[in-house]
Amino acid sequence: MHYLFAAVLALFLIAPAGAAPDPRVADILARNKAATGGAAWDSTAFVRTKMRMETSGLKGTAESFEDARTGAYADSYDLGAFKGASGYDGKTVWEQDASGEVVIQGAENQRHAAVNEAYRRSHAYWYGDRAQARIEYAGETPDGARKLHVLRILPDGGRPFDMWIDAKTFLVDRIAERNARELRTTFFSDYRSVDGKLIAHAARQTNGETKYDAFLKVESVAFEADAPRTAFAPPPPPKRDFGFLRGSSTTIPFRLVNNHIYMEVRLNGRAYDFLFDTGGLNVITPTVARELGLSAEGAIQATGAGEDSKEAGFTKVARMQVGDAFLDNQTFVVIGLEAFKEVEGKPITGIIGYEVFKRFVVRLDYENSKVVLIEPSNFAYRGPGVRVPMDMNERMPEVQGEIDGIPGKFALDTGSRSTLDLMSPFVAKHNLVQRYGAKYQGVTGWGVGGPSRSWVVRGKRLSLGGVSVDAPIVELSQAKGGSFNDAYQAGNVGGGVLKKFNIVWNYPRHEIFFEKNKLYDTPDVFDRAGFWVNLGDGAFDVVDVITHSPAEAAGLKQGDRIVGVNGKRAVTDISLPDLRLLKKAPPGTNLILEVLRGGQRLTINILLKDMV
Repeated sequence: MHYLFAAVLALFLIAPAGAAPDPRVADILARNKAATGGAAWDSTAFVRTKMRMETSGLKGTAESFEDARTGAYADSYDLGAFKGASGYDGKTVWEQDASGEVVIQGAENQRHAAVNEAYRRSHAYWYGDRAQARIEYAGETPDGARKLHVLRILPDGGRPFDMWIDAKTFLVDRIAERNARELRTTFFSDYRSVDGKLIAHAARQTNGETKYDAFLKVESVAFEADAPRTAFAPPPPPKRDFGFLRGSSTTIPFRLVNNHIYMEVRLNGRAYDFLFDTGGLNVITPTVARELGLSAEGAIQATGAGEDSKEAGFTKVARMQVGDAFLDNQTFVVIGLEAFKEVEGKPITGIIGYEVFKRFVVRLDYENSKVVLIEPSNFAYRGPGVRVPMDMNERMPEVQGEIDGIPGKFALDTGSRSTLDLMSPFVAKHNLVQRYGAKYQGVTGWGVGGPSRSWVVRGKRLSLGGVSVDAPIVELSQAKGGSFNDAYQAGNVGGGVLKKFNIVWNYPRHEIFFEKNKLYDTPDVFDRAGFWVNLGDGAFDVVDVITHSPAEAAGLKQGDRIVGVNGKRAVTDISLPDLRLLKKAPPGTNLILEVLRGGQRLTINILLKDMV
C-alpha cells in the first residue's frame, strides 16, 4: 500500500527539472514550468494537501505534507478499516501501519521509491541544484487526438520513470514507474490554479487491473512557510497494544506440514490452526470471519506466489492470542483461502506473522517444533548463533547473500515450502537456466496467485551473511507476474533452508541469529517422482507431470486421479502431505499408484530417482 498511496499523493505536485543535454528536453521542461506557474514556484517551501481517497471499495481521506525544496515528505491515509502513513526525511524511509507501529524500510526497492518521490516533490526537474538525474527524450506518442511528449528520467539513487507531457498544454498527463513487481501508471487531470500555481486536483493510479484503481481528489492545498523539525521523521511509538498474560515470554508448540509452520491462535477467545509466516499479514478466511461475527470492508487486490490475484477485504479482531502473548485491536485481511485445502492437504483458516514478528523477539526452534515469543524491551542475545543483519522489504525480512558466487538480496520466508526460489528477473539476468544446465521444469509451488512454474537444479552453496547451506535445491522461477517476478530480490529462502537452523528473529533491531540444529546436515531432496498433485474429491488430482521424469516414464498423465498409494486408499488412509513425503523416498523405491483415467483403473509403478 505504501507505493500505491505515496506515489499517488506525491505526483499531485509535479514540476520538472534542470538542465539536460537534449535541447528538446530543456524546451519541454521550460514550457511545462511556464504552464504550471513559472516563477511562482521558486519561493515555495512547504505544501500541505488534503484529499479524498477511494480504492477497491474503500473510501476515506488522505493528507500529504512535503518540503518542496528537499522532497522530504510525510503522508497519511484513513480508509476506515485500513489506515496508515509513510514518509522520508532524506535519510530514513519509514512506514506506519494501522496499529501505529513504525517500521524502517531499508530495502533497495523502498529506497528507490522514496528517492524518486523526493525528486518529484522537490521539483528537481526545474531546479537542477536540488537533485541530479539523467533525462532523455523518448519521443512523441499519440493518444487519441492528442500528442504527448515522453521524457525518461533516472534520478541519482532512484529508478527510471516516464513522464508524459501534453504537447499542446505542456501539463503532465501521466507518470509511469515500474516497482519491484509491476508497472504503475498515474494519470492527472482537473488542473486548477492555487496561489498562481497550476496543480492537478484529480489523479487515478492503475497497474492495469482497473477494478483496483486508486482515485484521489484534492480538497485543499496550502503553502506554508515553515514546518516542525520532526515533520518528516518517523513518528514515535504508539501506545503498546501487545503483551503477556503472565511472565515475559511464552512457548507454543507447532507442527511442520509441507515445510509450513502451523500453530494454535485464538481470535476473540476461539481457537484456530494458523500458518506462521515471517512476512504474512494477519489473514482469516470468510468462513472464520462469519464464525466470529465479523464483516469485511473493501475489495483490494491480493497477490503472492503465482501470477493471478484474489480479492480481499479488511476487518478488526478485538484480541489475538498466541500462547500467553496477546495483540489487541488487530486489522485482519479477509480472503478466500478455503480452496487452499486442495494444495496443503489440510484446511487453512488463517495466517499470522509480520504483526507478531515486529512486536516480539521470536525464536523458531525447528529442532523441537516450538515457537518462543519474548518480551523485546530488555532482550539481549546470548547464544552460539551467527548474527546476520537484515532490512525490511515492506513486511518481509531481507538479507544480503549469494548463490554460487552471485550476490543478491534474499527474502527469508517461513511461508514458503521450497528451499530457494530464484526470481525470474534474476534468473534471466544471469542466464541461470543455461548456466546450471537445467533439464527439468514444471509446477513447483502454489500460492494466492495459483501455480508457479520453475526449472529445478541443484546449487553448490547458498550463503546468507555469515551462514551457508551446501547443495541446496534451487528453483529457477519462470514467473511473469506475482511475487516471484521481483526485480529487486535475487531469491526467496523457504522452509527447506530455514528448518536447518533454530532462528532468533529480532525485527526491531534488524538482526537475525542462526543456530545450526540436528537437521543441518540432512540432504536437501527434490521430488524424486516428478509430478504435482492437489487434493480432489476422494482422490489426488494430477495437475502437472515433469517431462522426462520418472512419473512420465511410468505413464502418469496430467488429469489422472490417484485413488490409491502403495496399497492404501488416497485421502482417507494417506494424506496429501504423506504422499509428498513418499515422493522423496530413497532412489530405487517403488511408488505404486492406483489411478483413474477416462473410466479405467490403472496401476502405475514409479521407480524413484534423483533428477537433480
